[in-house]
Amino acid sequence: MRVLVVEDEARLAAALRRGLVAEGFTVDVAGDGNTGLNQALYGDYDAVILDIMLPGRSGYDVVRLLREREVWVPVLMLSAKDGEYDQADGLDYGADDYLTKPFSFVVLLARLRALLRRGTPARPAVLTAGDVRLDPALREVRVNDEPVALTPREYSLLEYLLRNPGRVVSKTELLDHGWEASEDVAPNTVEVYVGYLRRKLGKQVITTVRGAGYVLGR
Repeated sequence: MRVLVVEDEARLAAALRRGLVAEGFTVDVAGDGNTGLNQALYGDYDAVILDIMLPGRSGYDVVRLLREREVWVPVLMLSAKDGEYDQADGLDYGADDYLTKPFSFVVLLARLRALLRRGTPARPAVLTAGDVRLDPALREVRVNDEPVALTPREYSLLEYLLRNPGRVVSKTELLDHGWEASEDVAPNTVEVYVGYLRRKLGKQVITTVRGAGYVLGR
């Protein structure tokens, strides 16, 4: 099994390499984001261990560009940051798992083996409704093949509607999906965001079902 370690802390990178080689892996090491991206694109690896804070290009950029170029090698991200939003960002950009520094090598090895057992993940299916196309892998939305810029919340609501084709989705469902329970959300918030989506995607894309909710393409 070939593993690429992208880590700019030389001592940590060397320790990871020694440990993984002792476990039977073939290991290459890159010390910056640009080199790591190049090696991951063309190196035919079974997995990538990727730090977030890198010189040249961040780990977020590396994994995002890998997925944009349809390279689906499993990625385990490493970070000194332990905030839940940092973890969510890494996973949203396309990482498969996340480990916070400092970590146990035994835990890293177990996480890595779990990723390898899963194999290379399948490319997420593109979601469509009429002329609207949402690509979860690229986090890209297009209408009539033209890119449309959505905020994270608009994207989240559209994705939920697309994953429930032909079904009336209630305002309560959309609130539960798009906002945290602790957030103070005005009663008409869903209507406001549906209005934003209609302006960007076209008025006919989302239909209001009076007293029930919203449905795509009816």
